[in-house]
Amino acid sequence: MKVTVFGIGYVGLVQAAVLAEVGHDVVCVDVDQRKVDNLEQGIIPIYEPGLTPLVTSNYESGRLVFTTDAQKGVEHGDLIFIAVGTPPDEDGSADLKYVLAVAESIATHMQKAKVVITKSTVPVGTADKVKAKLSGTLKSLSKDMTFDVVSNPEFLKEGAAVNDCMRPDRIIIGTDSKRAEDKLRELYAPFNRNHDKVIVMDIKSAE
Repeated sequence: MKVTVFGIGYVGLVQAAVLAEVGHDVVCVDVDQRKVDNLEQGIIPIYEPGLTPLVTSNYESGRLVFTTDAQKGVEHGDLIFIAVGTPPDEDGSADLKYVLAVAESIATHMQKAKVVITKSTVPVGTADKVKAKLSGTLKSLSKDMTFDVVSNPEFLKEGAAVNDCMRPDRIIIGTDSKRAEDKLRELYAPFNRNHDKVIVMDIKSAE
């Protein structure tokens, strides 16, 4: 499947590399050109056992691409993960400005239906804000396109993130769309062979 991941941080990079490893075609988008350049040279910004060879081999095979070009990322992915940072705001709550900036960018560049998946650590209600940002931006550009928003939280432990991603004990899919659920089930099928680890629920419960 064609997948795009916005945010090449801890969660985004591990998820992207593991999805590429099982055969998906993954484009990673980040605003930091230096980080992109380093990754293309095999310089990984975080230490996580097993991650460097995973990134290097999948980059060399062409299944894992790094870019700062948001338009390229949006055009590529049928499934688009938002895995950007959510730093604490002044009052301690998660600052969603980067998440919403990606949602705006997706709507600006999309030319067909997309499934938008929040992977960042976010508070309950974030998907509603992402939906509103997507809808508002599409409307302002007079674009009439459908999209689904899915919450797909991560459960990665530092030091075991690659293994946790390759062998998840549960895969949470928060959605109200059967079409989006089917696409996520297809995406995660390689991780779900032995017994069903997928748990589907409404978006707020997943958040």
